[in-house]
Amino acid sequence: MRIVLGAPPESDDDKFSFASMVYEWALVQVGTIVGLIIALIFILLDVFYLNNKLHGNSKATLFRFILITLIAIIVGCTHYILEIVINVI
Repeated sequence: MRIVLGAPPESDDDKFSFASMVYEWALVQVGTIVGLIIALIFILLDVFYLNNKLHGNSKATLFRFILITLIAIIVGCTHYILEIVINVI
């Protein structure tokens, strides 16, 4: 999320400046929203699709890890494109 928001603002008092507090609040809020989107997509895929397909498979955990990593990359790239490139968000 620091890549999307950029570097923290420069100020004299690093810990308690208003700009620093707004930056940290935006970091937490954006991170929470993106994390919830990733979790929702993964849970829906896992409950409705993967449980039936991976039943009894010894590499199910590895496949789930790869899937959640791919979902995170796709959501992160989509967020970056919508916010920085297209400037919709």
